[in-house]
Amino acid sequence: MRIDILTVLPEMLESPLGCSILKRAQDKGLAEIVVHNLRDYSTNKHRKVDDYPFGGEAGMVMQIEPIDRAIAHLKSQRNYDEVIFTSPDGEVFDQPMANSLSMLDNIIILAGHYKGIDYRIREHLITKEISIGDYVLTGGELPAAIIADAIVRLIPGAIGDEQSALSDSFQDNLLAPPVYTRPADYNGWKVPEILLSGHQAKIDEWKHEQALERTRLLRPDLLK
Repeated sequence: MRIDILTVLPEMLESPLGCSILKRAQDKGLAEIVVHNLRDYSTNKHRKVDDYPFGGEAGMVMQIEPIDRAIAHLKSQRNYDEVIFTSPDGEVFDQPMANSLSMLDNIIILAGHYKGIDYRIREHLITKEISIGDYVLTGGELPAAIIADAIVRLIPGAIGDEQSALSDSFQDNLLAPPVYTRPADYNGWKVPEILLSGHQAKIDEWKHEQALERTRLLRPDLLK
């Protein structure tokens, strides 16, 4: 899989995309994540990519030309399954969406910035808009990193134990059950006996009951 991220702040993505599972997946050749500075596609001598909005609103708006040039350049090299825009009013990102995107070959993620982007970009160049929640960030760089992380970790081979990804929270629309490790007794705080029993069927039943109960208490909306 290849993920191309278009941004005005490429340095903001260096650390999150170059660590842990994402780094290992790239080192193994399972994923390729390429960050592009949109200023490289500006025809302005000062490398500007924004301008004042028509209509007199406050703030600056990302221009259509640098973004169009960047997307056209990438599309001249390969086919893309999706061109994604990180937007507060996009479809809310969730685990099923991450599962679906992880099966694609090539995607572009445009990280929005400033007041927003020229709406014609959304009308003519974007195929999918994604929000990571009902709040506003400085820009779309962190959402782009979150989307990339959630997708890449699902690629077969990215995680040493692939069953681990399948048992994550939200994979079955439930929160994950509690987990424990050694020691079994710490300051009188004991691990539930069922987990020490070695009876896998009963352990699985307990885990499912715990997942249901935690979801009822903490995220009842998921059960609807």
